[in-house]
Amino acid sequence: MLNLVWKSQQYKLNTKLKLYRSCVLSTLLYGSECWRMIESDLCKLSSFHTKSLRKIARIFWPRYISNEDLLEQCQQETMETIIIRRRWRWIGHVLRKEQDAIPRVAVQWRPEGHRKRGRPKTTWRRTVEAEAAAMGQSWGTLRMLAQDREQWKEFVAALIAYGKKGSK
Repeated sequence: MLNLVWKSQQYKLNTKLKLYRSCVLSTLLYGSECWRMIESDLCKLSSFHTKSLRKIARIFWPRYISNEDLLEQCQQETMETIIIRRRWRWIGHVLRKEQDAIPRVAVQWRPEGHRKRGRPKTTWRRTVEAEAAAMGQSWGTLRMLAQDREQWKEFVAALIAYGKKGSK
């Protein structure tokens, strides 16, 4: 529905990007904090993100520009970075809640019983635990760290920076 806006030369690039961030990205990623993110899902989201930015910046197929240059030109982050930041900000919010709050109980819940044979499925919890382990953190230290909002913001920023450094 916004294609006419993206194609228009009447609006500045910054205005289009603000509209994209506020309307499109917020709707697209609604609830992404709780998604089980696998590689194919992330690939689809990333391709949508870059295609949209190419439309907004009016960069079409004959003109080659790498995705990194596109993100830099539009002053945007990668989809993976956006999702990780949203996920960890939400985790901090949940860990600051009271012990008996439903979201906090749900985050700490472990299912009983045995799993099926074969490779374990990628779950939200395994993703979060792997990201925390990469930073050398456990759930106990995360709970204590989340109580101070400023420390938690620094931790999330460090996690994002570590992810960018690790992916290169």
